Amino acid sequence: MEKTSEYLLELKGLTKTFPGVVASDNVSFQVGHGEIHALLGENGAGKSTLVKMIYGVLQPDGGVMHLHGETYAPANPSAARAHGLGMVFQHFLLFDALTVIENIELGIAPELAKGDLRSRIVEVSEFYGLKLDPDRLVGELSVGQRQRVEIVRCLLQNPRLIIMDEPTSVLTPQEVEVLFRTLRQLASEGCSILYISHKLEEIRALCHKATVLRGGKVVAACTPAEESAKSLAEMMIGDVLVPAKRTETMIGAERLRVDKVSLPSTHQFGVSLKDVSLSVRGGEILGIAGVAGNGQEELMEFLIGERLTRRADAIVIGGVEAGRKGPDARRALGLCPVPEERLGHAAVPGMSLVENTILSARVRKQLAGSGIIDYARTREFMQEIISGFDVRTAGMDHAARSLSGGNLQKFIMGREILQAPSVLIACQPTWGVDAGAAAAIHNALIDLTKNGAAIVVISQDLDELMAISDRIAVIANGALSDPEPVAEVTIESIGRKMGGPSSVEHADVPH
Repeated sequence: MEKTSEYLLELKGLTKTFPGVVASDNVSFQVGHGEIHALLGENGAGKSTLVKMIYGVLQPDGGVMHLHGETYAPANPSAARAHGLGMVFQHFLLFDALTVIENIELGIAPELAKGDLRSRIVEVSEFYGLKLDPDRLVGELSVGQRQRVEIVRCLLQNPRLIIMDEPTSVLTPQEVEVLFRTLRQLASEGCSILYISHKLEEIRALCHKATVLRGGKVVAACTPAEESAKSLAEMMIGDVLVPAKRTETMIGAERLRVDKVSLPSTHQFGVSLKDVSLSVRGGEILGIAGVAGNGQEELMEFLIGERLTRRADAIVIGGVEAGRKGPDARRALGLCPVPEERLGHAAVPGMSLVENTILSARVRKQLAGSGIIDYARTREFMQEIISGFDVRTAGMDHAARSLSGGNLQKFIMGREILQAPSVLIACQPTWGVDAGAAAAIHNALIDLTKNGAAIVVISQDLDELMAISDRIAVIANGALSDPEPVAEVTIESIGRKMGGPSSVEHADVPH
């Protein structure tokens, strides 16, 4: 790749404002050729706005960008791709019902799709250690394999720069190793990587340089390998809240029991539950690890009460058989859930934060009675959520969709935790939040157990599960393993169980 300037990408004074907020405030930094460059910052720091301007999704209000020393101002993502930029989004842009080759063909320029695309997919995927079968349906692939599709689609366009947004959040440790090997190989060939992640140890291990944003401004630049995770976090958010350590807790009576539950999935590419059993006692956190798409969604639907069973004793909450009881009845028994999908499941996008609070907390916080909503009590509770969980919003009457992903997650977690449940089911509790917010959420969960609550945390973040769980089980292909004490497992052993016996086999192209 020919170098025509010292830097591949240079930003000078980039500025973007929205009503009431300066999202990017005179941002300047450079990305070198073949450099893996981290973009760090807490939730709401301006990372998403910045990469959207680089990728042509948004247009800056001020400042300039240079690519290879020449003025760069993409009108849209297609123009960015034509200049050699690629992006792998945190939430993959793939169609489940189409094959790998069909998805790739849809996402690249027509001239690149001509000729023997199948052979080029196989060649590129094998060269970079990301083997794919072009003819497999995407809906049948693991999350790690879907990410391979996104990366290979980028690589077929011979990119100069690849932007990666939280690329390891849904991968097993073994898949992370493969990804890092690929990224280092790309960098050695002159391709630059702009890497966004909240996992600071990953940043230290992988990235050559880092730019730190706070409040839309550049506040620091550093070499991650020369920093500690703590010093990186302090650059991002100032004083860092230290997560509480799990200590010996008073384990109480059983608060949740699931007994041999088998349920067919209602989703075309879902995974059926197979003879799932679990038991959680008061004061205990049970962690459930698993690669996305292995039955977590079906398990949550069952635990919440969105899927009922013929057997009333299939689930027992606080000693009460609840297999035939719906979500409101289970809330009344003390079970509060945090689904994985923030917008659409945990919160209604177009409704205000106040309205979303009423939907969830009206039963346990007595926010409505005799058909009348108590708005005064609701606003008081809403203020408690905002203050207690540092939810940054322009106002509680603003729509849920107006919050950043991390702030919406803090709102949802706070809304459920502050209802003082006796059983809390949380899926991906710190998804997309910064280190400080993650520590605050973990501390709140631990405080709940001290008050006798039983907690189930379903997460793909093994560091999170190892830090807060008493026991860990793995869900794979709809089956749940026997829980093991956290002191007796390692991240590597859990990662192998998460991958399942067929993960490597399915990654290979048939000969």
